Amino acid sequence: MEDNKLIAEFMGMENERHSDGRYLFTTDIDELKGTDTRFWEELYFHVSWDWLMPVIDKCYQEHMSKHIADAVMTCDIDTTYKVLVEFIKQYNDGRV
Repeated sequence: MEDNKLIAEFMGMENERHSDGRYLFTTDIDELKGTDTRFWEELYFHVSWDWLMPVIDKCYQEHMSKHIADAVMTCDIDTTYKVLVEFIKQYNDGRV
């Protein structure tokens, strides 16, 4: 999920390049494990509300969005994930 990398960068997760060329991100989202290092393919923003909720919170802090609020109200993680990814792309492009 390339978009998970986009979200990780938006969330300010530290990253470094592994010897095989992939990126490793340091995260503390899974509080039970504490700080953890994962390849971007192992980030779970697209399937875990526990991972996605801090992203929603940061998006609200950056810019209150009716689209994000509406997506969250659907209780559908796929819809919410897609709306957040689009928001972050617009935010990065300076359109928000």
